[in-house]
Amino acid sequence: MKFMLGLACTAFLWVAAPAVAQTGASTSVTPAVDRQLDGHYDPQNPFAKILRGELPADKVYEDAEVVAFLSTNQKAPGHVLVISKTSQARNILDMSPADLTRIMLVVKRVASAERIALGADGMIVQQNNGAAAGQTVFHLHVHVIPCWNGKPPRFARDKSGQLDRKALAARIAAAMH
Repeated sequence: MKFMLGLACTAFLWVAAPAVAQTGASTSVTPAVDRQLDGHYDPQNPFAKILRGELPADKVYEDAEVVAFLSTNQKAPGHVLVISKTSQARNILDMSPADLTRIMLVVKRVASAERIALGADGMIVQQNNGAAAGQTVFHLHVHVIPCWNGKPPRFARDKSGQLDRKALAARIAAAMH
């Protein structure tokens, strides 16, 4: 639904905006610009803190340029976020093609590992850009969320009965290749 609305808005702007400009008509309404897309990188965002070791993360993969770790807000057991360690892109509009390629190659490996390690029947790969699209941390990241037909399998729990994140991360990490 959001996609269709966005498509309709884009089509309107491409068709109506040039027509208004050509007729010389003026309007007192200035199109709203989502400043979240245009802002500056905040080095105090949670992902920057993870990269500096100031916040913990249950990592499933790491190399010199990319890190993948369990999301603190698990939409499903094994929900992983993949981020660049070298880029300060806030969203896809800021990301270089080389950095985006590196991230997406790791996304593919995480998806494959979730299928093997967690028995996922499918996965959602999602990347939001700007507050209007649901982005809450303004450091480009890609969600890899495993899905199952029916209920997800039961995974290890810690002493308090919560999902054992370290065991889950280790299980996914072992399947990375």
